Amino acid sequence: MTDNDYKKATENLKKAVPLMMKNHVPVTPTNYALWYTYVDNAIPSLNAEMDAAIEKFGICPPATGATLYSSYIANRTEADNNKLKESLEVMLSQASNSMQDTLKGTSQFSKVINENFTNLERANEDGMTIEEIMDVVQELLSESQEIQNSTQFLSDYLQDASKEIGRLKNKLSEMQKDVLFDSLSGLYNRRAFDDDLFTMCHAKQKLSLILLDIDHFKAFNDEYGHLFGDTVIQNIAKRLQASSKEGITSYRFGGEEFAIIVPNKPVSVAKQLAETIRKVIENISIKDKKTGDQIRNITASFGVAELEESDSIEDLVDRADKLLYAAKHAGRNRVFPD
Repeated sequence: MTDNDYKKATENLKKAVPLMMKNHVPVTPTNYALWYTYVDNAIPSLNAEMDAAIEKFGICPPATGATLYSSYIANRTEADNNKLKESLEVMLSQASNSMQDTLKGTSQFSKVINENFTNLERANEDGMTIEEIMDVVQELLSESQEIQNSTQFLSDYLQDASKEIGRLKNKLSEMQKDVLFDSLSGLYNRRAFDDDLFTMCHAKQKLSLILLDIDHFKAFNDEYGHLFGDTVIQNIAKRLQASSKEGITSYRFGGEEFAIIVPNKPVSVAKQLAETIRKVIENISIKDKKTGDQIRNITASFGVAELEESDSIEDLVDRADKLLYAAKHAGRNRVFPD
């Protein structure tokens, strides 16, 4: 590193860390790499997206930062997942080859047994000498020892492989927990929601929260099947994604429930948005592949709450959740407070 490089790195450090603190970003290696690149202005398109996020939210939410890091700095999760999958595929291939080799060995052993028993039968008929009979028995013992060693090797290998595959699967499972997006809906997942809401609440950012739940979702699954239920979730997710503008972010909260964070807006604006989405969902029509019928009775109920100064995160979510269920009890397909 030259003196100029060192000086530049020091200057970027002095710029990056205060910005991270201002945006309530933990100083982790990945976060620092993102913000170092930002203050260095090494990737103008990254800076443009970061500036847009800060303008919309007042800070850079964790999910946005993680997405920018994945897009511009390094897609580590995907790379590591691919490596793990490759490791599993190699191990399974090796196990398969070992099984094939052992099966070939047992097949060869069976052939040897048949040949030697034929020889023993000939001994009974033709009168083989003791030495010749002992040779046949010795060959059988030799072949049986080889197949025993082969099967023992396979057993030991499969035990070791099973342990290693279990370890890799656990690691893969842990890594998949870090993924930001829900695989079915394509929206941000519950983990991203928790991180974003925590950061915005602790930064005292003005925001409103919308919770919505698909009405009679269990009945859809029971009548039309789970694949139809998945299609309902995907269709609603598309509408939520289309409504996610000016910093508004949609999440799959869990099951048939979704969440929308509306930053820097009062509850009145969030209620208007919820009412617009309610009408959009009400107009969804999905074809039942089994019968060919168009299903049009898809609706959702909404609860909307604004972050108050004394609120904890739990207070805000609980208030929105109670309003959601009040909307359900009032007849569904409505926004509360009305």
